[in-house]
Amino acid sequence: MATATKAYAAQDNKSAMAPWNFERREPNNHDVQFDILFCGVCHSDLHQIRDEWFTGIFPMVPGHEIVGRVTKVGSHVKKYKEGDLVGVGCLVDSCRICDNCNDGLEQYCSNGSSGTYNSREQDKKTPTYGGYSNIMVAHEDFVLKISEKLDLAAVAPLLCAGITTYSPLKHWKIGKGHKVAVLGLGGLGHMAVKFAVAFGADVTMLSTSPSKKQDAERLGAHHFVLTSDQEQLNAVKSSFDFIIDTVSAKHDYNVYLNLLKTNGVQICVGVPPTPIEMYGFSLLGNRRSIAGSAIGGLPETQEMLDYCAEHNIVSDIELINIKDINEAYERMLKGDVRYRFVIDMATL
Repeated sequence: MATATKAYAAQDNKSAMAPWNFERREPNNHDVQFDILFCGVCHSDLHQIRDEWFTGIFPMVPGHEIVGRVTKVGSHVKKYKEGDLVGVGCLVDSCRICDNCNDGLEQYCSNGSSGTYNSREQDKKTPTYGGYSNIMVAHEDFVLKISEKLDLAAVAPLLCAGITTYSPLKHWKIGKGHKVAVLGLGGLGHMAVKFAVAFGADVTMLSTSPSKKQDAERLGAHHFVLTSDQEQLNAVKSSFDFIIDTVSAKHDYNVYLNLLKTNGVQICVGVPPTPIEMYGFSLLGNRRSIAGSAIGGLPETQEMLDYCAEHNIVSDIELINIKDINEAYERMLKGDVRYRFVIDMATL
């Protein structure tokens, strides 16, 4: 027996988001069903409904920054009960048997993880539908505990923007004694600043927008460099141990690689729709590296949520009505959001 579900979906890569109804599965023995209260709006939602990364599965219900309250659990569920606050991030399943899954790195599942939307369940047939909907059903192992301490709407973006920036900072053990630059102050960038500062690093914001200086300082950044000013760029050449590159638009990677010290690493978490162009000498000169990082596994995501609850860290958000989602996308393209839209699902 299936559950009637209300949602907003794109019917193809040219259409606007609009109401659409579908059916969620009835919870299996290990599934958790919950009413969605809030869902963050990620830039990747727009990339995917427009087929900018790969061919999409339509109709597409985006949304992978999902929080809500449990209404039903399967008969074998041990971790959750009715009434619990929970979340679902970018994944709803993985093979669970490969080395990466066994290491808690389900995002790198060797057999292909199941994304929360625009993906397939592990049967490789059933499409997944995301959080721009009123109900979610997922296996308990891919559901996360959410603290009652924090503003729930502001917690939602932690499930993508939060873990996407937390994970590389932890992997490269970035903290006290490190000079870190964050490139781009948006949904990802503002979380990268918050975490890097919390971990004790010396943090510089790199931005093309002079208007972002005040916000960067408010978020805790110790320095600000206007990247359109060549003099300011020259002053920080060979300065940083790490750059967290959050930009999802085309940009010149060579400019930023030259800001790294010897053995410095530029870590890409933003994904432009066009290939990276890079000169070999940008890497060879000071044995610099460019690397990538994608979200985090389930254990690390729970660790991040617990860390945020303990240290009172949430996203800076603008709460919107779901009927305004298409306008929100247009504003997001212009950078007109401080710093994450979150849909109030009570408006669906």
